[in-house]
This record gives sequence, C-alpha cells and structure tokens, in this order.
Amino acid sequence: MAADNSKQFWKRSAKLPGSIQPVYGAQHPPLDPRLTKNFIKERSKVSTVPLKNKKASSFHEFARNTSDAWDIGDDEEEDFSSPSFQTLNSKVALATAAQVLENHSKLRVKPERSQSTTSDVPASYKVIKSSSDAQLSRNSSDTCLRNPLHKQQSLPLRPIIPLVARISDQNASGAPPMTVREKTRLEKFRQLLSSHNTDLDELRKCSWPGVPREVRPVTWRLLSGYLPANTERRKLTLQRKREEYFGFIEQYYDSRNEEHHQDTYRQIHIDIPRTNPLIPLFQQPLVQEIFERILFIWAIRHPASGYVQGINDLVTPFFVVFLSEYVEEDVENFDVTNLSQDMLRSIEADSFWCMSKLLDGIQDNYTFAQPGIQKKVKALEELVSRIDEQVHNHFRRYEVEYLQFAFRWMNNLLMRELPLRCTIRLWDTYQSEPEGFSHFHLYVCAAFLIKWRKEILDEEDFQGLLMLLQNLPTIHWGNEEIGLLLAEAYRLKYMFADAPNHYRR
Repeated sequence: MAADNSKQFWKRSAKLPGSIQPVYGAQHPPLDPRLTKNFIKERSKVSTVPLKNKKASSFHEFARNTSDAWDIGDDEEEDFSSPSFQTLNSKVALATAAQVLENHSKLRVKPERSQSTTSDVPASYKVIKSSSDAQLSRNSSDTCLRNPLHKQQSLPLRPIIPLVARISDQNASGAPPMTVREKTRLEKFRQLLSSHNTDLDELRKCSWPGVPREVRPVTWRLLSGYLPANTERRKLTLQRKREEYFGFIEQYYDSRNEEHHQDTYRQIHIDIPRTNPLIPLFQQPLVQEIFERILFIWAIRHPASGYVQGINDLVTPFFVVFLSEYVEEDVENFDVTNLSQDMLRSIEADSFWCMSKLLDGIQDNYTFAQPGIQKKVKALEELVSRIDEQVHNHFRRYEVEYLQFAFRWMNNLLMRELPLRCTIRLWDTYQSEPEGFSHFHLYVCAAFLIKWRKEILDEEDFQGLLMLLQNLPTIHWGNEEIGLLLAEAYRLKYMFADAPNHYRR
C-alpha cells in the first residue's frame, strides 16, 4: 500500500525542482528525441488546464500565461514506465556528466587561447555572444578565429559599451572605425581643408560616405554654410559670428522672464532635461544652461515658428561634434567644467549658428500646424505604396496611419529612432546632399521603414505594429548599418525623385 501511495505521489508531482527537462537555446541538445516529444506534449497540456477562479488576481493571470516548473496535476496521465523515460538511465546521466567535465577541463587547460582571442579586441569593443554562438565557437573554433565578428541576422552581436547610447564612432560588429582606408581618406580631407579655397563640391563628395572624427567640426561648419571656403576669411568670420551670438544673449536673454516669453522659456526649460537622458553629458547643469540659451535665442529670432518640441534634439549633434574638437576621450562622460570659458563660448555659438542654418531649410516643419511634416508624411505614404505595396496594405489592414509613427521621424529627423552616434554619421551625408535634411530625409525614412518589413509583417494587430514602430531595435547600430541604409535611400531617390509619373499612381 505504501508503495502504491509513493508511486501515485511521484506520478502527481512529475515537475519537482531538479527534474530534467529539455530547454530550448541551451548549450546541449535534448538527450533523446522522444523526451522532446513528451516535453511538447506536457506544454500543450499545461495550456489546456482550466482555471478554478475566473476572477483571478493579476498574479494568477500572470501564472496562467507562463509555464511554471512548480505546476502539479497536469501529468497524471503520463506513464513513467514508458520506454521514453526509461532512456534516462544511469548510463546516459554518467555520459552527460562526463561530457560536461570534459568541456570544463578543456576550458581550464587552454585559458591562454581564450585570453589571446579577446585581447586582440580593445576593451571598449568586446562583444557578447549568445549561448548558441558559444556552442558554435566550440564546435568550429577555426572558423570562429577566421571570422570572429560574424553576425547572425536574427541576433546581432552587440558591443559592450559604457552607455546605452554611446556617442563614439563604431561599427555594430565592435570593430574600431579607423582602418587603412580611413587614414587615406583623412589625409584627403586635410588636403582639401588646408587649400586656399576649399572645393566645396569635392568636400561634399568626400563627406557623403562619412567624415573622419578628426576633421568633422571644420567640415560641418563649411558644409552648413557657416564658414567661408576661403581659409583667410575663416578666423575673422568665426570671431564676428561668435560675438554676434553673444550680443543676442545680452540683448534678448533677460526677456525670458517677461510675460510674453514665459511660456516659451518654460517649455524649453522642461524639455532640456529630457534631451538624451541616458547620456551624462547632457544632464550637466552647465550644458543645460547652454542649450537653454541656444533654443531661447533661436525662438526669439524666429517668431513665425517659435520653439517647438523636438528642436531641442537638433542641437545635440552639433554640440557633440564641436565639443570633440577639444576633447580626445569619449565625450559622453566628459565634465565640461574642465574646459575654459572661451572654449565653451565657441562651442555654444557654433552650435547655435549651425543649428540655425539647418532649421532655415526645414522651418515649415515647425510653423503653425507644421505643414512641412504633414506633406512629408503624405509623401512617405505614397512612396512606400509604390516600393512595397505589401507593407502598405498591411498598415491599411490594421488601420495604422503613417502619421502615428512617421510624425516623430520627420519632426526629430530620426533622432529618437537611432543612437546619437548614428545620427552624427547620418548628418555627414545629409550635409553633403542638396536639401539633405528635407528632401533626402524622405528617402532615408522610406528605406528605414522597409528595413523592418519582416518584423512589420509578423505583427498582426494595431497595438503590436505601433509598439514595434515606436521602439525599433537599433541600439546596436553603427556606421555599417547607417551606410547600408543610406545606400538604399540613394537608390530610392535615384529611382523616384526624377520620375514623378512613376512616383504617383
């Protein structure tokens, strides 16, 4: 009788802690295929267990939707005397244990090899591999050594970075950006910039595939139209424009407390702390004061639009680029109080003027009712309907309006969708393209949307689509991904920009 009770107990309590169950994604596959079948059978039974209490608490609702190893009573029909369970005998257990011990001994005997592999990559560019990648590297170590930066489409390797939004240039693979080719390009940039009259057309051509970090500040000043091409005039121009900006500060900034400017200043003051909140650089009080002055002076000098939420994001790339002129280390953690007052004034004034030049080309995005954005979103909808009708119809089927996700893409120039380092690389090309921030940006948005077509088509409800489109997984992106995106955008522009009949239905 006692033996029968014991058997019934183990029959009811099949899933006690410590029981061996196949786990998907583990380093070792299931010991026997028949165990996998039983595991799937068990999972299907779990999902069909009726609830005892329809008015379950949130915890019970959570428990209902999860597969818990502590559940009992769902295996009463299992026969533990079946051959599938008899395969899990002592010999198999001993063989598995021996295999695990052998793997550990290999890791212990050859630690130098793993250390040498990782030491070749700089500390800031180490990569995290998934458990499946680790298994592959053990099975074919030679292949891994030949191609250590191999990425899978479903789960790309992500570099270990000090911040979620690292600013420094890098590729998604974690490889250092400076190569022999980049050194050659850097020399060409220096030759162009040092010539008596810089050839701006040639500079744009060189800048399209990206500007080296060392020459990016002066290149951006030239491409934005802030600096003249003549080298002899640059120093005087910088001095005059910087003095002019701080003249605006003395003239207008005290009016921020006046009644007719209070609303503008209050909105700016609220938005500044929200600007890149994960990057310590932008949370420093001194940096926030600089941003407040830049945005308030721009709003005062452009009453047709005034300050609009989203413009605060457009200051950050310029500020980071001009700050990098004085800082060799990574700027995201840099304490700006270490800079002299003259340096800070130069960074602030240059950021203001270059941002002003940018906004002059897209100011209709920020005037009343934002007609520029409305037109661009409509143009994006028409363009996507031509280049990928399946995605377009998928949106229509689930009643997703382009304005619901693309408004932010146009208002913030994709800055909320991409890491700041990617935005800086993107703007290298935008400033090289005629009407880059207005016209070419449309094709970048179209290419960006189609990039996620598989994920979009996999979502089959309105909420899922919007959640995806507002939280696209680009945090691991780098120069490599932006280069591919820009190439696709250029292809779309080449096909549709000069073919209006092809563009419209």
